[in-house]
Amino acid sequence: MKPIKMALIGCGRISPNHIAAVKNNADKVTLAAVCDIDEQKALSLLQTFDLQGKVPVYTDYQSMLHKVKPELVTVATESGYHAKIGLDCLEAGCNLIIEKPIALSIRDADRLIDKAQEKGVKLCACHQNRFNRSVQKMRETLEEGRFGRMLHGAAHIRWNRGPDYYRQAAWRGTWELDGGALMNQCIHNIDLLRWMMGDEVSEVFAYTDNLNHPYIEAEDLGVALVKFRNGAYGVIEGTTSVYPQNLEETLYLFGEKGTLKVGGRSVNRIEEYRFEGIGEEQSEEVKRRYHETPPNIYGFGHTPLYADMAAAIEENRAPYVDGQAGKRALELVLAIYKSAAGGLPVKLPLADCGTTDFKGRFD
Repeated sequence: MKPIKMALIGCGRISPNHIAAVKNNADKVTLAAVCDIDEQKALSLLQTFDLQGKVPVYTDYQSMLHKVKPELVTVATESGYHAKIGLDCLEAGCNLIIEKPIALSIRDADRLIDKAQEKGVKLCACHQNRFNRSVQKMRETLEEGRFGRMLHGAAHIRWNRGPDYYRQAAWRGTWELDGGALMNQCIHNIDLLRWMMGDEVSEVFAYTDNLNHPYIEAEDLGVALVKFRNGAYGVIEGTTSVYPQNLEETLYLFGEKGTLKVGGRSVNRIEEYRFEGIGEEQSEEVKRRYHETPPNIYGFGHTPLYADMAAAIEENRAPYVDGQAGKRALELVLAIYKSAAGGLPVKLPLADCGTTDFKGRFD
């Protein structure tokens, strides 16, 4: 199979992970172009990977789409531009990977999903933590039925983001282009919780607040209770105010016959594995085998995500993390926002809702 021509739009903080993933899948994907409205950002990114002069740089993505005609595009811009740029890429017939969140409104997420179906191309939401070895083992254990009836799950994201982080990019923490801690930092683990607990949510009740970041518009703390249609419950706690640095990102699953905890700074290691019929020695072996130590919170998941997307294109199947998965994660965050703003439980599925509905929330 000839490598798929891929182009990257957006050369900011997360972009090196995408370039590294492409290089790690060189037999499947080749980098054909990069694009950023700040040309120097794009040039610096290429220099980091010794690709300057070897890959063309664009400052206008429409021009890039027309001239390069990539088969696959990754959108890694500010969150508020994901939908508009993504729709243009789909309209051009490109398969698409969109960094999280897939969009900032239910309506835009639906438009992306519908357009991909209309054009017959693949849409992937970049929730790369689904590919963590620890998370894959959690999913495998769940699908084997080892938990029995699921009782409840809990997602804890206890991180730190300070003034320097927000000064780097003015869009961060704004309702129009980002959202707060839950939408930006916590959505990966929120995605995992929903996925593991059966996806179908009936009701959410939540509180959000801005306790320690007066220089952003959105929340730095969110706590939520989630009721799933299968009778299980979920607990979400997300914050970017932990002193003095990131502490942990942890996901717990509790069933009638088992307990599993995936922790570390970014759900990258199994810390508890206790199941009916599994002894201490076997449990310790699982914890030893499914342990990763990534250099940063982004983990190693981008590489297998790109490998899966390439296979999905070749095999004409849905990606492992498709557009509907991206919409479900977005929907749960928006439901939390809506419940916290109104002080009432919110039923799902959620009617159209977006981050801009909450402008002025903490003014």
